[in-house]
Amino acid sequence: MTRSWQATPGRTIVAVFDHGDDFYTALHQVCTEHGIRQGYIPTFIAGFATADLVGTCERLEDPQAPVWSKVQLSNIEALGGGTLAWDEGAERIAPHIHVAVGLKEHSATGHTSHLLGATVQFLTEMIIVEVAEPPMFRRKQPELYDVPLLHIQ
Repeated sequence: MTRSWQATPGRTIVAVFDHGDDFYTALHQVCTEHGIRQGYIPTFIAGFATADLVGTCERLEDPQAPVWSKVQLSNIEALGGGTLAWDEGAERIAPHIHVAVGLKEHSATGHTSHLLGATVQFLTEMIIVEVAEPPMFRRKQPELYDVPLLHIQ
């Protein structure tokens, strides 16, 4: 089943995260500073000293289940994007960010997955487009391994 809705865009925020910043801490700070509760990140470019992405090298017992383990990468260039929704329980944004990264010292060998965490190397340049309406949030889906999916109120 496809779900869709018309969104009303709000403000556009340009953010730069500095060398050594924790990616998700910086993202939360920007959203708090500007009062952003929901939106999308059409694109961002980043250098990461370290990054954790969803992934595994092990055989999956249930190939349909989400992978919760991580691969740890370092010294990478990244291109990413995602959505921001409000987590009512935690009273903060719930980002869903995916990246395509290249390992600089390995001929830019690439990885693509969900970003779990990262430390900025040099900078991250990001555009955030606020969604003014409708309210967006994430709800865990018990029938889908508790994956938090995007919903509207």
